[in-house]
Amino acid sequence: MAGRMAGRVALVTGGGGGIGEATGRLFAEEGGSVVLVDSDKTSVEAAAAGIVRNVAGARVASMVADLSSEVEAQRVVDDTLAAFSALHTLVNVAGVRLYAPLAAADARGWEFILGVNVLATAFSCKAALPSLRVGGRGTIVNVSSVYGVKGRAGMGQYDTTKAAVLGFTRALAVEEAPHGIRVNAVCPGGTITPFHIRRAAAQGVSEAEMRAQRTGDNLLGRWAEPREVACPILFLACDESSFITGATLMVDAGKSIL
Repeated sequence: MAGRMAGRVALVTGGGGGIGEATGRLFAEEGGSVVLVDSDKTSVEAAAAGIVRNVAGARVASMVADLSSEVEAQRVVDDTLAAFSALHTLVNVAGVRLYAPLAAADARGWEFILGVNVLATAFSCKAALPSLRVGGRGTIVNVSSVYGVKGRAGMGQYDTTKAAVLGFTRALAVEEAPHGIRVNAVCPGGTITPFHIRRAAAQGVSEAEMRAQRTGDNLLGRWAEPREVACPILFLACDESSFITGATLMVDAGKSIL
């Protein structure tokens, strides 16, 4: 039986681990051709190799790029077209975090996080649009965060960029609707990724201890697994969501209503 991504070529940024890798794997399982992009060569190549090893017939390529450069974003799209002759879906997962109160935020930090979290999304979309317009079924899914709609202390720069992604998603959905492109966003809550596991370990906290810390964080009392975010991304990327555009899907176990 053909999968939900059969006949589609998808470009997934931040594909070297976590939500990006899980999305690429799920797309491959659903019959899609997948390009994983990341700034970390070792991670993205390992992610692609893992998908090929575990998903029969998977068509996966990996690329290394700094997507905060408009030139690099265009190169990635051009290389995707060279590899698979088409592009139907773009998923923007790539992101970075800074841990500082806004009163201490400096210009260098702002430029860095805006470059990766906002401009890379914008540049990737711009580069992909001509290909996504072909055929009238193009889809874009931008990964924001529950903290794009909720306030908190200590990560205001990250949260600001994730709110910007939501505004960008809505505007692009309006502009691209005449071209048949649907643009949506997902807002994950706390998702247990290799990044979080490594950061906790550096602070002397085990994975088991870290998981236990989320018991009161949301209505389900736990972290999300990356695949639990990848599944809603798949829904928004494929034809099952054909009447949905400009939407923000909360994938946060109810945290946003607490």
